[in-house]
Amino acid sequence: GTAQSFQDFQGKRIATSYDGLLRSWLAQTGIEATVVRLDGAVENAVALGVADAVADVVATGTTLRKAGLEVVGDPILVSEATVVRRTGAPMTPAVDTMIRRLQSVMVARTFVLVDYDIHTANLEQACAITPGIESPTVSPLHESDWSAVRAMVKSLDVHRVMDELYELGARGILVTDIRACRL
Repeated sequence: GTAQSFQDFQGKRIATSYDGLLRSWLAQTGIEATVVRLDGAVENAVALGVADAVADVVATGTTLRKAGLEVVGDPILVSEATVVRRTGAPMTPAVDTMIRRLQSVMVARTFVLVDYDIHTANLEQACAITPGIESPTVSPLHESDWSAVRAMVKSLDVHRVMDELYELGARGILVTDIRACRL
């Protein structure tokens, strides 16, 4: 059956990659269960018959749902990654590089890349809709009256931008996620 609360895991086998954390939480909550330690692919443990439930790191729950599982109750632990350095400590090249790389991923999550084709007569209006960071990239198409345009757009604005471009006559409008970028 489907578990409704953590108490439903009493006497069950729970698979995890975080056995120390899970054992501590089970002790605090008074649940007696067998902890099955796995290294990766924890979400498959129930389907393989290795465990009755799993305790795993979840961001959106998509992987768990694809495995036929569902989240039960509140999180065991909520955490975040932070970079900490001693006040006044000099910035080392390695730390500087790591911070710059992390920032590039965080910035990338706020933008998407929009590509589209537009009739040259409407190019200036289209570029006003998608100005990009410095300027959009514009390339002539083989069909002499058309241009291809590429520009970064704020993720939150992408649907409005697509609507405006389409109304202006843009076609072949594509939106691509950006994995990392430095502005």
